[in-house]
Amino acid sequence: MSDAHIEVLGEQLVLLPERAVFWERTATLLVADAHWGKAATFRASAIPVPRGTTLDGLARLDAMLERTSARRIVFLGDYLHARQGRSPTTLQALAEWRVHHPDIQLTLIRGNHDRHAGDPPLELGLGCADPPVIEPPFAFAHYPDPVAGGYVLAGHLHPGVHLVGRGRQRERLPCFWLRSEGAVLPAFGDFTGLAAVTPGTGDRVFVVASGQVVEIPPQ
Repeated sequence: MSDAHIEVLGEQLVLLPERAVFWERTATLLVADAHWGKAATFRASAIPVPRGTTLDGLARLDAMLERTSARRIVFLGDYLHARQGRSPTTLQALAEWRVHHPDIQLTLIRGNHDRHAGDPPLELGLGCADPPVIEPPFAFAHYPDPVAGGYVLAGHLHPGVHLVGRGRQRERLPCFWLRSEGAVLPAFGDFTGLAAVTPGTGDRVFVVASGQVVEIPPQ
């Protein structure tokens, strides 16, 4: 695994290949768009999709906690995908993970899917709040819109970029998109898709590929 270390307004942030951000000073992991239960939602509609996405995501959370010694996880919206995704299997996996991490503080900044899915079950121990939540110099949100009083850390877009190699080979990769007013995190969920973004002048883009976070030059 290879991280990318950046500085934003005097704070050290680590962009992790597990598609999350670690805020060093506060020992906080920032995770956007987990969409737990999305695969279960599709299966409830008789659409065959792979199983195991929730367990894979929880394993990545474990790996990040071990590597960073984080004491808190802030979910930047869309924790659960939909009411239909609140399957017993999904909720049981989340509850069992929580039993093994009772001391980790969990906070959910509500997103658009959370309004439909509802807040997580109380036994998962998440504090829930409407955006934005200001923790200077940052503003935690779901939508990556400017917020007075803070550099926005958000998700929602599921950002990705298309790269074309010299041999015309093409790759579509998730990315961190850093702008002057805030940063958009890649979707943490494994079954969420990508939306191509168009960086502006002065923006920075870091792609996630093969266990590494790599900054790419302006396209």
